[in-house]
Amino acid sequence: MANHKSALKRIRSNEAKRLRNRYQHKTTRTFIKRLREATDKTEAQKLLGEVLGMVDKLAKNNIIHNNKAANLKSSLTKRVNAL
Repeated sequence: MANHKSALKRIRSNEAKRLRNRYQHKTTRTFIKRLREATDKTEAQKLLGEVLGMVDKLAKNNIIHNNKAANLKSSLTKRVNAL
């Protein structure tokens, strides 16, 4: 158990951040899945812009690695352009 007031606060803030990161990551994965299942090109292009922003935000906040974000963006863009 923590012995300092600051350690207790750190535990609380870490848990809040963990839950926020988990929610954002899961939401992004759901949108990526939705984009991959899309068949209409105009709908997919609209969704692509939203998903790319979400992926960038995850990478900026170190929830996912920058290279993973770049790979995801590249593969999703290729998929949409191929529709």
